[in-house]
Amino acid sequence: MIKKALVLSLLLFIGINTASYAQDGYGFEVIAEVEATPVKNQYASSTCWSFTTSSFIESEMLRLGKEEIDLSEMFVVRNTYSEKALRYVRLHGKLNFAGGGALSDVMHIYATYGAVPNEVYPGLLIGEANHRHGEMDEVLSAIVNAVIKNKNKKLSPVWHNAFLGALDAYLGEYPETFKYKGKKYTPKSFADDVVGINPNDYVELTSFTHHPYYSTFPIEVPDNWRFGHSYNLPLDELIDVLDNALKEGYSASWAADVSEDGFSYKNGLAIVPEQDIDEMTAEEKENAFNNPVKQKRITAELRQTAYDNYQTTDDHAMHITGMAKASNGDTYYLVKNSWGTDNTTKGYLYASLSYMQYKTLSIYVHKDAIPEKIRKKLNL
Repeated sequence: MIKKALVLSLLLFIGINTASYAQDGYGFEVIAEVEATPVKNQYASSTCWSFTTSSFIESEMLRLGKEEIDLSEMFVVRNTYSEKALRYVRLHGKLNFAGGGALSDVMHIYATYGAVPNEVYPGLLIGEANHRHGEMDEVLSAIVNAVIKNKNKKLSPVWHNAFLGALDAYLGEYPETFKYKGKKYTPKSFADDVVGINPNDYVELTSFTHHPYYSTFPIEVPDNWRFGHSYNLPLDELIDVLDNALKEGYSASWAADVSEDGFSYKNGLAIVPEQDIDEMTAEEKENAFNNPVKQKRITAELRQTAYDNYQTTDDHAMHITGMAKASNGDTYYLVKNSWGTDNTTKGYLYASLSYMQYKTLSIYVHKDAIPEKIRKKLNL
């Protein structure tokens, strides 16, 4: 996702938050939950998309009865940057070039290059205990822009090798082969023999009115650099897919906007109160984050307007692993974040149904998680 999420995560690391309340009165009761691996920390990097769908794949492995594995997010980031550089140069720089990405990028890399365990390719910069990509992102951007602007009237045959050399320097040399539990693998053989999921079994779904329902289109956001297509559903059917998935033991990757005043990582809440938070008094805000309040009714027209006005952008991705009921009976979704575990819910948050309806860009799920009647409409 884009830089806004990176800024938000950096603010959290230095202890700044717009709300300082707890959700004591919500009394969440989890009614469906999918097994998930431990929460990780993307730290100062724009790589939530990689952490999210990598976590999703890890849960898929657990669902299929496979061993718990910590997959390397930076292996995905490295290969994505490599492909993005080629496309950026071929498009004369007319493409978003940054650390962000889309949910489906991870499965694309898995299908094309394979996967490796995090212990084999942690991708940490020398001397750093956490991911800090500010310098790397700027250096990589400078390389591709220099290639485009060069005065030789043609590209050298080695510019991409130079780019890969920079990735080696920052993330580590590419793991052509490696050993895991005493056995030798390539990334492809590890994906086939150990991870063992079929990338063709997964689809991305969205809901917008500027394209026909039940068609596919590339969501028009900067980080969709591959122009990956999503299936377009009516809003109620998109939520039906998510609910069915969680009830049937499937999880979902979630691309969303977290710029709303109702999104509070510290408190583990994402809400859309009927009364806008920026119009509330301090006491009303405290109540909203302490006790369930009436949520805004979200329509397809409302979410479309927010998207068209850049109020809903591709600034973060997270992993939806469950459903819960608040004390007032409202539905909430249990969401695994990638900002560490220093909030009140140990790295998770509860997102209201209204928030899910309003601020979702897309979800990424197994085809079998989609109700049969909706699958038929999509010809899946």
